[in-house]
Amino acid sequence: MTETEGKAFTVERWGRFEYRMEGPALGNPFKDVQLSGHFRHHHRVIEVNGFYDGDGQYAIRFMPDTTGEWSFETRSNAPELDSHRGVLHCSAPAEDNHGPVRVDRTYHFAYADGKPFYPVGTTSYAWIHQDEALQQLTLSSLANAPFNKIRMCIFPKHYDYNLHEPQSFAFEGSLAEGWEWERFNPVFWRHLERRLDDLLALGIEADVILFHPYDRWGFAAMSAQTDDFYLTYAIARLASFRNIWWSMANEYDLMQEKRMSDWDRYFQIVQQSDPYQHLRSIHNWHHPEIHYRSNLHWYDHGKPWVTHASIQHADLKFVTEWRTLYRKPIVVDECRYEGNLNHGWGNITAERMVECFWEGMAQGGYATHGETFVHPDDIIWWSHGGELHGESAERIAFLRSLMEEGPQLDTSAANFQWDTCAGSADESYYLVYFGSSRPAFRVLPLPAGSEYRIERIDTWRMTITPLPGVYTGSSRIELPAEPYQALRITRV
Repeated sequence: MTETEGKAFTVERWGRFEYRMEGPALGNPFKDVQLSGHFRHHHRVIEVNGFYDGDGQYAIRFMPDTTGEWSFETRSNAPELDSHRGVLHCSAPAEDNHGPVRVDRTYHFAYADGKPFYPVGTTSYAWIHQDEALQQLTLSSLANAPFNKIRMCIFPKHYDYNLHEPQSFAFEGSLAEGWEWERFNPVFWRHLERRLDDLLALGIEADVILFHPYDRWGFAAMSAQTDDFYLTYAIARLASFRNIWWSMANEYDLMQEKRMSDWDRYFQIVQQSDPYQHLRSIHNWHHPEIHYRSNLHWYDHGKPWVTHASIQHADLKFVTEWRTLYRKPIVVDECRYEGNLNHGWGNITAERMVECFWEGMAQGGYATHGETFVHPDDIIWWSHGGELHGESAERIAFLRSLMEEGPQLDTSAANFQWDTCAGSADESYYLVYFGSSRPAFRVLPLPAGSEYRIERIDTWRMTITPLPGVYTGSSRIELPAEPYQALRITRV
């Protein structure tokens, strides 16, 4: 029995409980000490891995998913850490705590409490590796932006416009003197955790990228043993953050040292080690184009440990077919970026960026934003964060409000023709998007026997205009012959 036995702790549902202990600091505690916590609620027992946090400190973190009383006990090969016991009371969640995001209804997402989640993402790969002032500016920008998900890396990025040295790294050591691949740097991990909490306070999901190819430090070419060691440690530290998503990699197929079997293994480590089963994905570089069905260059998103497809592709007209192929949520996490960089992927117009969001959403999928404008100090949102300069974010905010007002969309049974992106919720709600086309009128194939009201949405000007009367069956609708128009059709 320890002095902890009988002591009671309190945490809200889907909150984060942390139990800290002092233990051995000699040798290599990261490798030599095994530590876990066993949390019991009635007949359920959830085991979580503990971790060494430096300076002789060990921690176990737990995210309870059920209110009521939990008991816990530690287990360790270090006597000082073994057999600590206590009681944890899990209270009702706070009003803004809806739990982690899960897959819902095959193609969509919802929080654990059932509230629908519409991912409206952005990309800022290396924002946590910038100086503190720039990180705070990024958080300020996010607080005033429409995004509720951000793609971000654990490892720093080496690429055009990304050439500086970060202040800290996930491992002890340095590029000049070599890395201690069996020792982590707790200072770095604590900093990452502060940023995750900052995002949580803003209601933003952190789509954390575990590996990527843009590297000059050696993190993209670690040994299999180090890869597995790193994944296990990351999950022990981060899985209790309810706003975590796991992305195995950004552009995994550029990492020449890795094989498909490695990616399978990483997925399985994450799946087996994460007691909360956060969302899991992987992101491609190659564009198979016509041969996309063969998965010639793509990881097979149909594998059971993949929760949703994270796709890089510039043509979102494939969303409906990807849904059919994978039967999972489709998130086009990179469809090029709004900006004016020298690279083709970084200089699309704001109009096209907004069009990607509408095309994805109208087909029952989702898209992710990125911004890449030339900056005198090379501070570019897509990697560094900072300030948003483009015109798309405002229009994406408008779209997000429409998404959250309406139902999650699926493939439309009514045929609105090949040059539209259209989705529906049963036969009670349709959304039809014309994109850059500019028809002067359209004949809609509405179901006979039901009456509908129609609103015309100018997605660029952000206006909604109700059309007079009600409509049923084959109905001619006058349109302004301008691009970026949509129709919202609701059964009376």
